[in-house]
Amino acid sequence: MAVIEVNHLSKYYGRTRGIVDVSFQVEEGEIYGFIGPNGAGKSTTIRALLGLIYPSGGNARIFGQDCIEKGPIIRRDIGYLPSEVFYYDNMKVIDLLKYSASFYPSSDYQRIYELSEMLDLDLKRKIEDLSYGNRKKVGIVQGLLHSPRLIILDEPTGGLDPLMQQKFFQLIKSENQHGASVLFSSHILTEVQKLCSRVAIIKEGIIIGIEDMRTLGRTSYKRFVIELAEVVDENYFDLPGTANLKYEDGSFTFLFQGEINQIVDRIHKHQIKNLIVEEPSLEEVFLHYYEPEGEQ
Repeated sequence: MAVIEVNHLSKYYGRTRGIVDVSFQVEEGEIYGFIGPNGAGKSTTIRALLGLIYPSGGNARIFGQDCIEKGPIIRRDIGYLPSEVFYYDNMKVIDLLKYSASFYPSSDYQRIYELSEMLDLDLKRKIEDLSYGNRKKVGIVQGLLHSPRLIILDEPTGGLDPLMQQKFFQLIKSENQHGASVLFSSHILTEVQKLCSRVAIIKEGIIIGIEDMRTLGRTSYKRFVIELAEVVDENYFDLPGTANLKYEDGSFTFLFQGEINQIVDRIHKHQIKNLIVEEPSLEEVFLHYYEPEGEQ
């Protein structure tokens, strides 16, 4: 069963592009990655899902219900952590969280204390006295205190130190094991790798790929580093199947997917100063999605 269904969703701000014809599904119990560089359209998609903005076209459904028509009902079972968090500065953390919990009849106030202890969050301090990282912890507790069926995270780790990031990932895994589905939006691939089974890749407002993380981990791409003794054209290895081609100081670096003999044919008649062939990192595999047209 799909928890989230996004169907040809578009959003324009006047003539400015937000997102264009975005479609993907998140299955129940899944941790689904939503990745792209800053400005790609991740937050716009999430805000449309939450009914915070109205789409220009298409539609989205959560729990089988239209996100606009049934927004107030749907949001009762969603935990949302935005990329930026803003609160009433003069409130104490505990008062703010209890106020937030009052909107959810099913909230267990004891859960506020459990989550805060897990994240080393001081409930007695005022919001105005908190660092950016501690404000983000408040957002995490606020998003999870009502044990939501669906957790939507938009760049959730900003401001968290590495140790706290690990605690956060463990917390999200635990929520997932207890039945919550997760949409995890990030521009940092390594974060998505830690948690997600599938990922939608968005670029300039358009979904350009939906991939299984295990498939990406077994990619047939090879990473080449080639340095020839003589000077050749910087596009010498620009062949079908080549991605992320870079030429610097006489050395070519690129990913290649295809018949490896094509590369051998290119280099066999040259003196070779250096040759490295290895498995690429998963991040390198993703980079070719983000290269401007004509540079792949």
